[in-house]
Parts: sequence; C-alpha cells; structure tokens
Amino acid sequence: MIYGERIRLRAVEREDIPRYVEWLNDPEVTRGLGMYLPLSMADETRWFENLANRGVPERPLAVDVKMADSAWKHIGGVGFERVDWINSLAEFGIVIGDKSFWDQGYGTEATRLMLKYGFETLNLNRISLVVFETNPGAIRVYKKVGFVQEGLLRQAIYRNGCYINVLLMSILRSEWNSIQENR
Repeated sequence: MIYGERIRLRAVEREDIPRYVEWLNDPEVTRGLGMYLPLSMADETRWFENLANRGVPERPLAVDVKMADSAWKHIGGVGFERVDWINSLAEFGIVIGDKSFWDQGYGTEATRLMLKYGFETLNLNRISLVVFETNPGAIRVYKKVGFVQEGLLRQAIYRNGCYINVLLMSILRSEWNSIQENR
C-alpha cells in the first residue's frame, strides 16, 4: 500500500465493485470522465477480472480515507494507463466517486502520491493527462501539484448538446523534483 497523510492507495478488490458501479452511474461523478453509457455490475465485474491481464503498474488503485474511528473508507480510484517503458511515460487518471469527500483535498493528496510513485518508484520521466475544460476543480488540482497545460483539443468532446475543449497537461520528472526541493 501507498500511504499519505490522510489517505492510502491500495489494490482494487472485488468488494469495491458495487461502489464503482454506483459512482460511475452518477452523472455528477462522470461529467468529467469519458463515460457515456450506464455501467452494469456485469460490466464492472468483467473489468475487475481483466485487471490481472494488465501489468502491475497499470492496475488502478483504490483511494481510501482514514476515518475518525481509524477505519478506512473507500472514496475513489487512481491509476496509470498506457505506460510506455521505452519512453518512460504514462497517462494519469483519477476519480473521487464519493461526493461527500469532494473539495477537501483528497484528490490533491492522491494525485501527489501517484506522482511520487510514478517518478520515484516506476522511474517515469513524463506523466500526462487529459481534462475537460468544463472541469475547473480538476484543472485547479492538476496545476496545484505541478501539471502544466501543453495543448488544447478544440471541441473534442460532445456532452450535453455541445462540444467542449479538452486540455492536455503533463508534468516532467525534472519539474516534480524542483517542486519537491522547494517544499
């Protein structure tokens, strides 16, 4: 497990599937994700069973919060996709599915932990992501931890009757190291 100050990142377990189905069928949660259709329990179970076919660094991690009674509560997930070992890069994704934990810094902490893991354990040089222009909270988190906008895909996503822009963002290991030295 990867521990932070208030959270831990752990392997996704079969018992987590119902929470993911609930979160990923909530339009408020998915408005910033590339999901369009309802997700069934069977769909998510197949997704979970296929995780074993991915390399360990490409398996998503559950985000748990330490509660006042010392129990852990699952609130979301993070992960790297499309890890390219030759070029030392990966794409990052995150969802805080439990809305009662939004806007409390958990996404920021989980993102920082994943950057540390990516740069200091996996030896990545570049971590990138895409984010919808209509998701200012996520953009704020990404900038806070050091991501920089490097591109714009104009009107690349169609949602709720209109086209929206998608931002391309990344952080390099040298930028991460500089941030860590100045903390």
